[in-house]
Amino acid sequence: MAASLNESASELLVRPRTPRPVNVLLVDDQPSRLLTYRTILEPLGERLVEASSGTEALKRLMEEDFAVILLDVNMPGMDGFDTASLIHQHPRYQRTPIIFITAVNLTDLDRLRGYKLGAVDYVMVPIIPEILRSKVEVLCELHRKRREAQALAEELEAANRALLADKARELEALNDSLRRANAELAARNDELQVEIAERRKAEARLREADERKNEFLATLAHELRNPLAPLQNALAIRRITMGEAADPLQDTMERQLRLLVRLVDDLLDVSRITRGKMVLRRTLTPLQAAIECAVDTAQPLIDDRGHTLLLDLPDEPVLLYADPARLSQIFANLLNNAAKYSEPGAHIEVRAERRADHTVAVRVVDRGIGLAPHDLATVFDPFRQVDTSAERAHGGLGIGLTLAQRLARLHGGRIEVHSDGIGCGSTFTVVLPVGEGAAEDDAPARVPVVGTDTPVRVLVVDDNRDAADTLAAMIRLLGHTVDCVYDPQGVEQAVERFEPELVFLDLGMPGRSGYDVARALRQGTRGDGLRLVAVTGWGQPEDHRRTQEAGFDGHLVKPPDLDGIRRMCAAVAAPRAAEL
Repeated sequence: MAASLNESASELLVRPRTPRPVNVLLVDDQPSRLLTYRTILEPLGERLVEASSGTEALKRLMEEDFAVILLDVNMPGMDGFDTASLIHQHPRYQRTPIIFITAVNLTDLDRLRGYKLGAVDYVMVPIIPEILRSKVEVLCELHRKRREAQALAEELEAANRALLADKARELEALNDSLRRANAELAARNDELQVEIAERRKAEARLREADERKNEFLATLAHELRNPLAPLQNALAIRRITMGEAADPLQDTMERQLRLLVRLVDDLLDVSRITRGKMVLRRTLTPLQAAIECAVDTAQPLIDDRGHTLLLDLPDEPVLLYADPARLSQIFANLLNNAAKYSEPGAHIEVRAERRADHTVAVRVVDRGIGLAPHDLATVFDPFRQVDTSAERAHGGLGIGLTLAQRLARLHGGRIEVHSDGIGCGSTFTVVLPVGEGAAEDDAPARVPVVGTDTPVRVLVVDDNRDAADTLAAMIRLLGHTVDCVYDPQGVEQAVERFEPELVFLDLGMPGRSGYDVARALRQGTRGDGLRLVAVTGWGQPEDHRRTQEAGFDGHLVKPPDLDGIRRMCAAVAAPRAAEL
């Protein structure tokens, strides 16, 4: 039905029409002029109607519709201007065109008056037939077109009404279908509510599983610290026994063990990294030392790829207020990235320079595959990997550059990247503030080694015998008196027997935690004179807060470093030495 109506409307637009004559009103009080008008206009084939006065013209207009009016200006009684005014006051003839005929030259004011009354033109007597005929022909054709357009509009309106009626019927049918569909949807919605409830239960189970996973990672990291602690202590003992003698192997083992400890820490930091809650442990750190540690970390991959590494570092030490391990991680990630994306045997350069704005810029330059312009804006996005054969060969999660950028920002700096395009290599520039502005309280403590002239009585409590024994051996080498307890149930008896001044107390012991032991010691007769130091695998800020609230005087994260042990012993020995 709708299609047929549309076809009908189209036919109306293209249907050929035979021109029909239109009415032309000739108004003049002189019969001879009326005859002249008729003679000139009859070839047009239009219907010519005569009126000898303005009054008769108005009467004719009430009876018929006219395409154009030829109106003499100078008529007795009601002249052409008055007649025109009355004609155009009628709503039906407001737009009927009038051609004024005059034998008298009109002033500009008269012409203006005529135009205001609706005149479209003036024709002067004597009349030139071709001019009058052409003017009337044009106006008749315009009237005919308007009439045809109006008829077409009426036909289209009728067709549109029929179309709307058809659409209304279709809409009603559609509404019935929608009502049925809504009823089906309501039933489906009830089913979905049941499914949503089940999904919520599943999500709760997933959240619980995720929490268990995080607990497992934390426990795993804590358990991994236990075997690391004896290794750290053994290296510290070796350092003490060797004194200040240079030993590159010792330095390498210590650096690698520190990085291994940091990897363990990262197990706890997985969620913190994604949420931007990583905690830095800052101290005044030489830039050169951080870069050397990073080079040591990346050296195996550099050697495996046959690269040549060139270092251009300042001669004078550049101190940064930074987390040494995280700072080394920034440069190590960039070096690994350069080695991975360079062809075998390439040159990699590390250049550092101080700037006038109290920053230092470290550039890692490679001549590898380079970066396309569109990659420059996304190279630091997490899990972003350039799709190249080199990347596929070396793998990776695509978070190395992301971590480096976030660590740089945590240090108050940034990483900039530049590449001239594919095959032109890349330059990553790390910009960091120098550390002269660090607070004095935040600088690393320089505690002198306490010798045998100021010994401290130290009790080590740990259920891990290797950890306890190696820590005790290290403390003895520092010149102190040490005893060990491997069972937390016997701590109070050991304190009464040994009378320690300092207790290194493990927190995660079976049967009785370090927190319980600390509270019991504080409540004992010697509690006020004891300095308690927690030794634990938990090292986040909330862990430090918990040990402080439990009555501990210090907190060392496993494996404890030598400087930390020295500081804790010196905190006990220094006041006694001052009294002597």
